[in-house]
Amino acid sequence: MKYFKYIFLLLVFVYACKKSEDVQQQTETFLGFQSPKNFPAPVYNLANNPITKEGFELGRKLFYDVRLSRNNTISCGSCHIQSSAFTQHGHDVSHGIEDRLGTRNSPPIMNLAWSKAFMWGGGVFDLDLQPINPITAHEEMDESLANVLTKLQSSSTYKNQFKAAFGTDEINTARLMKALSQFMLMCISSNSKYDKVMRKEANASFTSTELAGYEIFKEKCGSCHKEPLFTDGEFRNNGLAPSAINDKGLYGATLISSDKYKFKVPSLRNLKYTAPFMHDGRFLTLDAVFQHYSAEVQPTENLDPLLNRNGVRGISITADEKNKLTAFLNTLNDEDFINNKTLAEQ
Repeated sequence: MKYFKYIFLLLVFVYACKKSEDVQQQTETFLGFQSPKNFPAPVYNLANNPITKEGFELGRKLFYDVRLSRNNTISCGSCHIQSSAFTQHGHDVSHGIEDRLGTRNSPPIMNLAWSKAFMWGGGVFDLDLQPINPITAHEEMDESLANVLTKLQSSSTYKNQFKAAFGTDEINTARLMKALSQFMLMCISSNSKYDKVMRKEANASFTSTELAGYEIFKEKCGSCHKEPLFTDGEFRNNGLAPSAINDKGLYGATLISSDKYKFKVPSLRNLKYTAPFMHDGRFLTLDAVFQHYSAEVQPTENLDPLLNRNGVRGISITADEKNKLTAFLNTLNDEDFINNKTLAEQ
């Protein structure tokens, strides 16, 4: 009897070990790009740059590599910090090499597969081209692509990684950009409470306050911050008073008069981690944002019609509505995203 009991326990132990190995293998298995069930189809053409484990890992290494800057001191990850939903938390505008100050707040890197335009002031419509701007900008990384390629080409490790990702150890601009895109495309924030409710996952539901806030949101905010990405991806003038540097937004890229003071509509996801707010980081809190929309919208050139109805500027928001809206907006915070170890520097 004891013999059979021993055999039984041994089989249980072997099964448990096998199951543990299976779980570990599944965890280590690279699943590639997975579009969330409650998201629309991606805008990015994945067929032109299929995401592979090797390409993603190469892109991640590049994202955190200081060699992309002129003096080898900062990386993409310096201004896009994962714990802050890939923003530079606490800074109103970006801080580049030699602590040079930019003119705009570092935008979050998340859900870029669904973006059709990039940067606060536009001018870039292809994710594969976007990194060129911060790499070459004087106030950011202040480096040339030629110098970056020379640095990377001198590394046997990088040559091996490029060969594994693209089938050749030749390191060029196109492959550099595609590798960075593969990493950024995998920065998907889709596991907030809101997402779980929308996907009708078990035990996921809004509180009465959150649900009331959701209804207020749909009535007063949803036109520009469209679900489920919480941005319509457009460029709009939301009535901010022009700053001292008189940043004219999209106009700088198009030189079209009707684009003056228009900036890209940001996503409202992960607001808990991404303060300060607006293109120049002028608002430190959500209360300040609410105050702007309820009482401080300026009659600037090209003010969005949605903020100037029947001669009344702004959006009427009561104190009670602010509380309920805040409760709903907190359901958009995604702790899994900021703690995803596969997106962290390795």
